Amino acid sequence: MEHTVVLVHGIFDTGKIFAPMARYFAGHGLRTHAPDLRPCSGAQGLEMLARQLKQVIDTLDAQIGPESTLDLVGFSMGGLISRYYLQRLGGLERVRRFVAISVPQHGSRWAWFLPNQGCRQMRPGSPFLQDLNQDIASLAQIDLLTLWTPLDLMIIPAGSSVIPVGRECKIPVLLHDWMIKDSRVLKAMADFLLEPEPVGPVAR
Repeated sequence: MEHTVVLVHGIFDTGKIFAPMARYFAGHGLRTHAPDLRPCSGAQGLEMLARQLKQVIDTLDAQIGPESTLDLVGFSMGGLISRYYLQRLGGLERVRRFVAISVPQHGSRWAWFLPNQGCRQMRPGSPFLQDLNQDIASLAQIDLLTLWTPLDLMIIPAGSSVIPVGRECKIPVLLHDWMIKDSRVLKAMADFLLEPEPVGPVAR
């Protein structure tokens, strides 16, 4: 069966940041797809980027078939984009497993320094985050792994990455951007994505 992992980048980035991860996954038999979401500055808000992600996945389904296994990885802002797709655009019915890497699940204080719509949505206590987190339990419908570092200086406080759903793995990576290429993170992801079904008491 075809096994595809969609990689969702964060603010001011493109899918190219996942090149080391894509190579690592390819060595483990995982096909990856890393789209560029625009504008990556968050100027148009995260809902619009999530709708782009849905279009990407719908197009991918036409190529690989909806019966194929599809997993999702979201890094930083990309994790919130992924969550909006999962929780608000029907993604929970399509995605099997979700990996959230250093995601400001409860916001980051850095978001106060930029005034655009996407950054306002990533501020602690924003209406966007309150909306997603009020039914965060819905994510238990799929297998979920949260990876975060207590040394993160982009997600402030670093514990904002932690959510009460799925598994959690704390890895002391020195810098935020290094999370997507650290060997310990990559191994934890591959182990999770390649773990045979079923994974725990997950109701589908």
